[in-house]
Amino acid sequence: MKYASVILDLPYEAVYSYIVPPEMEDLAVFGVRALVPFGRRRMTGYIIEVCDTAPEGNYELKKIERVIDKSPVFTASLLDLARWMQGMYFSPPGLNLSMMVPSGKKESEISPFFEPSSFKAIDNLSEGQEHALDVLRTSSDRIFYLFGITGSGKSEVYLRRAEDVIASGRQVLYMVPEITLSEQLSDEVYSRFSGRVAILHSSLTPSQRLKAWNGIMAGDIDLVIGARSSVFAPFRNLGLIIMDEEHETSYKSGSAPRYHARQVAEYRARKENATLIMGSATPSLEAWKMMMDRKVHRIDMTERIGEGKYPEVRIVNSLREKRSISKELENAIRDALSRKRGVILFLNRRGYTYNYVCSECGHVITCPNCSVTLTYHKKEQRLFCHTCGFSEPLIKVCPECNSRNLSPHGFGTENIEEEARALFPYARIARLDTDIAESGKGKTHEILQGFRQGNIDILLGTQMIAKGLNFPLVSLIGVLNADSSLSIPDFRAAERTFELLHQVAGRAGRYRDDGLVFIQTTQPFSPAIAAVAENDLGTFYKNELRERELTGFPPYSRLLNLTLRGRNEEKVRETAEKLWKEASGLEERSEYRDVEIFSPSPCLIERKAQYFRYHVLLRSVSASLLLRFCHELLPAFKAPSSVYIEIDMDPMSLM
Repeated sequence: MKYASVILDLPYEAVYSYIVPPEMEDLAVFGVRALVPFGRRRMTGYIIEVCDTAPEGNYELKKIERVIDKSPVFTASLLDLARWMQGMYFSPPGLNLSMMVPSGKKESEISPFFEPSSFKAIDNLSEGQEHALDVLRTSSDRIFYLFGITGSGKSEVYLRRAEDVIASGRQVLYMVPEITLSEQLSDEVYSRFSGRVAILHSSLTPSQRLKAWNGIMAGDIDLVIGARSSVFAPFRNLGLIIMDEEHETSYKSGSAPRYHARQVAEYRARKENATLIMGSATPSLEAWKMMMDRKVHRIDMTERIGEGKYPEVRIVNSLREKRSISKELENAIRDALSRKRGVILFLNRRGYTYNYVCSECGHVITCPNCSVTLTYHKKEQRLFCHTCGFSEPLIKVCPECNSRNLSPHGFGTENIEEEARALFPYARIARLDTDIAESGKGKTHEILQGFRQGNIDILLGTQMIAKGLNFPLVSLIGVLNADSSLSIPDFRAAERTFELLHQVAGRAGRYRDDGLVFIQTTQPFSPAIAAVAENDLGTFYKNELRERELTGFPPYSRLLNLTLRGRNEEKVRETAEKLWKEASGLEERSEYRDVEIFSPSPCLIERKAQYFRYHVLLRSVSASLLLRFCHELLPAFKAPSSVYIEIDMDPMSLM
């Protein structure tokens, strides 16, 4: 008789033993999923071992009910990764495997790739591209960073190096931060690599994802393109990981396990003897510090290919403006349209306005579930919460003073679209934000292709249009309310503002020297905005690093954020204080003296989806010390059943 060791998707670590029925002995092997009884439930388990010896103990074993997969869906390296994530992100291996492996039970066809994009193979490489390839091919280092300005041709370098690795018989992962970028890349890559390409992202159905997954496992796939979760693809012979736009916060998971794809990629590259190439025009401060410390081999690409030049950037002080689109920007748009050039208007806030206010008493309409204001969407005549999804019809009477004098304040993408259509009635205008993207399948691709081909004159939207997209016809970009992210009380606010504005500016002038960017801001002298205008990354990073070093924030320390949430505010606060006291007591031990514990405080968004939220922040210069401290603290701490603790190692946001 055979016995299977199985791990389950449970919030704690445990391995369970089951009897393998004789008729399933050929199917129940390492790496497959099986349906097993667990108490009164039936759960999907992951078989991690099969043996002929019964486990020790005097208890009755249950039988596996069904083997789900015909062949393994995870490898020994993925199981090792799941166990490493337990130590790094405090999530048990069963939960980690369930997050990695597609939930589909049978395969279905993957949607066809999209129409040809602008990522065509380049016959003649630039001097910068040739240099980068030469370094990648000859250096003995394993981790590289392509620090290349927008339009310098990093994508072609990535793909050439991928061809080298595939020719040697190994597989390649090409990670991008957004689904829209994987769509843009997929067509050219599909033809270039003889169809041995898989694309992994959240828009695939579980069955489509399983088909791609099995192809990777079988070795039928040479190259995988995907967003964050593709870092778990089940390669048998991984040789190269490419992480484009490394700075993007979307590489960090917002739910448990709260992993960062860069950290997982570094671990996989080290364990599987693969090379990791990261790249961006605006590296994260963590990556910049690693380059300074020579922990990563930096390769500079300082020139745009062809005739492209970094655009001229003009700052407009919007404090003196009475409308969203300034007169200067309006005139520039008219000039661009007359020359048949594309125009991008960027505003990182969807909806019509972002506040709905009573003009009598000043009351701002807020979400009943969250401590954030509701956003007015004019088309639907509704107020929406962009945090929890709550919506309600437009309020006619102020709930505080019963006044009917309510009005919208501020502006969002809907408002800008309305103003643009009034100013430029003959222009073909399209808006692209989350609301539009979710309005219909393929809508995002339809708009992007239309703009790329010149069928749309003005594209306006949120950060969906700011990341890595390539529009040859664009010569003018207008950034509205550029300083909105600067006012967020977060130590990364300036860094994020700089990265976003620099990336947006990089969409202009990629093929010509006529690029022009208008940045409308109420803070024209902000260092982040000035650095974008002057294209001075070095000075910005130098000053920002000095600020971080003085305040002791990353990359000069590591953070671990413990967020406690529950529906009873008093109980959440008391539990946070109890956790802080126990942590402070543990800190008194000599080996933990270098762990700093901040006193408990409400989160910046204190209430979210009806849950009150407090957090206790821990800091240390040593990641291993911080992890060891929390692995001792948390198992011994007993929180009430109504209070849940979220554990976030290296948080990207403290909101």
